[in-house]
Amino acid sequence: MHKIVAIDGPAGSGKGTIAGIVSKECNLVNIDTGATYRCVALKALRNGLNLEDKKAIIELSKDINIEFTKDARVFLDGEEVTDDIRSKEVTKIVSPISSIVEVRENMVELQRKLAGDNDVILEGRDITTVVFPNANYKFYLDATLEERAQRRFKQNKEKGIDMTYEEIYENIKARDYNDMHKEVGSLTRTDEQVYIDSTDLTIEEVAKIIIDIVNGGK
Repeated sequence: MHKIVAIDGPAGSGKGTIAGIVSKECNLVNIDTGATYRCVALKALRNGLNLEDKKAIIELSKDINIEFTKDARVFLDGEEVTDDIRSKEVTKIVSPISSIVEVRENMVELQRKLAGDNDVILEGRDITTVVFPNANYKFYLDATLEERAQRRFKQNKEKGIDMTYEEIYENIKARDYNDMHKEVGSLTRTDEQVYIDSTDLTIEEVAKIIIDIVNGGK
């Protein structure tokens, strides 16, 4: 049976970075589920769709081709969009788009197809509870709002994305509320998850905790 490692947690908790490290150390295919929703948001923007036009966004999410490479690049309909999906414009609308029930259902189906029969690691908001409730390993990665906003601010600065700390703080705060109150696929803590507060931990320390658990379960 193939191995599934699932990581849930709020925005800016370090899930993407950690998943990348663990995937390499444990030889897992890394599927960035959050990027699938960002691809829908980017395509909606490019098609000039309004957030209120849910029907058009739902239809768009049915007919979308998303691919991931082993070196974490993202392709939308054959075009690399690794940086484009992290833009300020996409970030502003990705949470409400991911709250549309039918979009979530379409993306969950796509994420399961992307995983296939591979040994995989996935991170997002509902991986341990909805996408792969049968995952072999379940983690919940967390950090304070202030720490998460500071991390995202630093990350954006390195990538040349122009957003102030205050903008990022308010954006993450709003996303936290939205993510925890979604009708389907809400961010939820469960007893099955290994809870990790990364506020005062380094990336390497968090990764080691997960790697040791995954490798110890061979």
